[in-house]
Amino acid sequence: MPIRRVVIALLAMAPLAGLCAQPAQQCTTRDCLIRLADDYIAALVAHDPSRIAFAPDVRFVENIQRKKPGEGLWKTASGGATKFRIYVPDPVTGQVGFMGMMEDAGKPLMIGLRLKVFDGRITEAEHVLAPITNERNLSFLQEARPIFSTPVKNPMPRWQMLGIAHAYYEAVDYNDGHLAPMDKDCERRENGSPSSADRAPPPPNAEVPYWSALECTEQFSTNMMAYIDSIDNVRVLAIDPVNGLAFGLSHFRHGMKSKVTPIRNTPGVTTRAVNYNPFDLPAAHVFKISDGKLHQIEAMGFRADYLSPTGW
Repeated sequence: MPIRRVVIALLAMAPLAGLCAQPAQQCTTRDCLIRLADDYIAALVAHDPSRIAFAPDVRFVENIQRKKPGEGLWKTASGGATKFRIYVPDPVTGQVGFMGMMEDAGKPLMIGLRLKVFDGRITEAEHVLAPITNERNLSFLQEARPIFSTPVKNPMPRWQMLGIAHAYYEAVDYNDGHLAPMDKDCERRENGSPSSADRAPPPPNAEVPYWSALECTEQFSTNMMAYIDSIDNVRVLAIDPVNGLAFGLSHFRHGMKSKVTPIRNTPGVTTRAVNYNPFDLPAAHVFKISDGKLHQIEAMGFRADYLSPTGW
């Protein structure tokens, strides 16, 4: 009789289960993960985390701060993703990386988003947010470069793509462009603005040489970024061999102990003044990788206090 009572009680409670957030499908395909990213952005704009199936112990970090679903951007998002959007779905690890433009309190916002799904529920959610106000930057953020949504002819093994993406961080950290296989067409943009292979005329106040005009390997090898102390918490967590994309997250440290950077491999230039106060730069990157090389890089990040914890 006690067992029967338990069974009857459970059956009576069954209709109530429909009031709780239901698990999503297992997301074992690229399309499913892309839809999940879209649904998540829509839920943000609706300020309604109940539309997303979160795990009870979900870990949510926004701009290196631990938060709960419903806090942060969940309260202030005011417009969904624009035409500038890049997806990095990874069914193997159950994760999706996303980089796009949306609105926060009516103003343009660049977002790097990562979601991890297990057993139909989101177990990890991560936001990297950067308000964009510069008109030139915004002009490059109207629509994503087509190469990021173009399938590669010869998909590479995941392990090889993972290694190439990690090599990028090594090349930056050790100021040696030859540590990563970057093609001559490598173009990097940061918060929308071209920061390498910039083919536009340099602005009137540009340094000489105009560092952003250099191609990736050449630029990294000049030592111009030696003011970066270290790159911590590097995580390349989503790989999409179909479109040849990798999604990485990291935390750049800038102690600024020296305001002058020695320059090499640049005729006529021996030093570069870098007059910044100490700061951190938590960042997200999307890498286009094909034929064993890095071709295009879309990066974004925001300034944080020097030696900030990573949130993870």
